[in-house]
Amino acid sequence: MSQSLFTQKPSNTNKAHASNSNSTDLHTDYLVIGAGVVGLAIAKRLSDAGKECLVVEKNALFGEETSSRNSEVIHAGIYYPSSSLKARLCVEGKRQLYRYCQQRSIDHSPLGKLIVATSSDEEEQLSAIHLKAQANGVFDLEQLTQTQVNAREPNVKATSALLSPSTGIIDAHQYMLSLVGDIEDAANAIVYKAEVTHIEQHSQGWTVAINNQGEALTLRCRWLINAAGLHANALATMYSSDVPAIHYCRGLYFSYTGHSVFHHLIYPVPEKNTVGLGIHATLDMAGQVKFGPDTQYLDTIDYRMPESTHLDAIKSDWVTAIQRYYPALDANKLHPSYAGIRPKLSGPGDPAEDFLIEGPQTHGLPNLIHLLGIESPGLTASLAVAEYVLQLIDQSE
Repeated sequence: MSQSLFTQKPSNTNKAHASNSNSTDLHTDYLVIGAGVVGLAIAKRLSDAGKECLVVEKNALFGEETSSRNSEVIHAGIYYPSSSLKARLCVEGKRQLYRYCQQRSIDHSPLGKLIVATSSDEEEQLSAIHLKAQANGVFDLEQLTQTQVNAREPNVKATSALLSPSTGIIDAHQYMLSLVGDIEDAANAIVYKAEVTHIEQHSQGWTVAINNQGEALTLRCRWLINAAGLHANALATMYSSDVPAIHYCRGLYFSYTGHSVFHHLIYPVPEKNTVGLGIHATLDMAGQVKFGPDTQYLDTIDYRMPESTHLDAIKSDWVTAIQRYYPALDANKLHPSYAGIRPKLSGPGDPAEDFLIEGPQTHGLPNLIHLLGIESPGLTASLAVAEYVLQLIDQSE
């Protein structure tokens, strides 16, 4: 539903309703800000529970930012601290996501991932990763010898590896499109080109000012859910003075032309004291190989590729990194493709932060949930995040 919902008369497919026929004040029970994969999953879960909800999205389509500019990987839940929301929601979300994809015939493949060691020091790190995975409830990892790695991936150079058979890939667009269908099938709606400009509390919930294609409108809701991804922290400053800083972390991706040279996703052992998981190789549903992402902190959201001279230097560094585990890499087949930006709560050199998903019990504001720092594994965890949000709501009702 891309047209302005607010200019339509209330109907059975539009539960957000005007207080009178001439008013631009509208009302809904649950308002979700953000139609990325997490916002859509939350609205789908609310719809499943029979809740009246509305999603507002400032862009022209769903999932135009972080949700569509990533590796499209279903993560196993290996790397995160065992007490973290990232670990818990990734492991549970993975199960739910595979089941949902099977039920809805969404393109996906549990093709597995190899975390490859290329030195004795990295082999020690593999052992630590294996232990952390077990602490997170991931018990299907398999240690592979060099011979076993070569049998599975003859193009990969490694002294040993960990196989994660439950890591996979997904068509993220198909997944989000299915969530949109679930929401609309429940007679709830998504409104695009609807940018939130002001938020304030009222006696029965929240009042949200929206710029809908140049028209200033007011929406009242009982529950407000801020799932705005890269913009969630900025919106949170409209209703709270205690909001952590957001750090925009851009990651570049390079495509690799020609036939696929891998059968699994290939990840290096993460370098110590670095952000991210290293320059890894992933496959899309068509079998096309891509490498990335790297990490670069930015002051503003900027998806542009660097200038050619800087890009050449980046490519040279990438070739060196990739050839550690794929020596036959042909640099001429490596081409800049796209960039994604992760909303991190940790800055350069800081330890990684957990998801920050807070309800009234934590921040003290009634009928409000915000989700901050939802980076990877947000796609994998999305359905479990939605369930967690519903639990926070139920605890406050």
